[in-house]
Amino acid sequence: MEKAIEINNLEKSYDSFTLKIDKLEIPKGMITGFIGENGSGKTTTIKTILNIVKKYQGEIKLFNTNNLEEKEKLKEDIGVVLDESFFPEILTATDVDKIMKSTFKKWDRKLFYEYLEKFKLPSNKQLKTFSKGMHKKLEIITALCHHPKLLILDEPTTGLDPVARREVLDMFQEFMQDEKNTIFLSTHITSDLEKIADYIIFIDKGKILLTKEINEILENYAIVKCSEKEFVKIAKEDIICYSKEKYDVEVLIADKKKFKSKYNFGVIDKISIEELMVLMIRGDV
Repeated sequence: MEKAIEINNLEKSYDSFTLKIDKLEIPKGMITGFIGENGSGKTTTIKTILNIVKKYQGEIKLFNTNNLEEKEKLKEDIGVVLDESFFPEILTATDVDKIMKSTFKKWDRKLFYEYLEKFKLPSNKQLKTFSKGMHKKLEIITALCHHPKLLILDEPTTGLDPVARREVLDMFQEFMQDEKNTIFLSTHITSDLEKIADYIIFIDKGKILLTKEINEILENYAIVKCSEKEFVKIAKEDIICYSKEKYDVEVLIADKKKFKSKYNFGVIDKISIEELMVLMIRGDV
């Protein structure tokens, strides 16, 4: 499978935090969700990929190149939305159009104004009058309108109401109608990923804990609720992690069919991406 992004032996240290990724691959033509707690290393990873964070050890390839000059040329093919707004508040959408036209060779003014009309964003009002949802839509529109091949998004739907979030997710799915396009999406809203993502990468304390197809997680992974007496009968190789609750033990497993055939106890519940993340962070191994 072709990779849009490939990371090998990446290490970046701060006073109290170290990001250490042995290997991370973002497959081309897919939506990959990037999840983890605040401070887990998601934003640092994204900013390192974009060369905003510098002086790191390791190798980062974009579209199979690690040549710095080639990477500079590739910026035309990468659309970016970061958690913090990057437009000065005194600008209008028309100003943004003029700036982007002078920045990107493939800037599509027609598409930009079509999006403004579609999402009811005024072209002549200063951005300080925009709501958070309007700001975020403008940033995403701007990222899309130079026809990138790769979207790198850091918390693009945080703070949006459900209707605005659905509109944004629809924009991403429309972008992915071109099978050559790729999205790398960091978010706390894991339910969004269950709707649109193909892969999940889970990072905690600067290290990758899990990389899986989302369908494999939702179809095969599960939480087993059992008593402590039953828990001790479960083989260690069948346990990813566990959490002892007041009345029972919750056990994260990777193959519910195998568990059912091997053990005749416990209640097996479906798992969400959020439940998976919480149990892997808080649970014991």
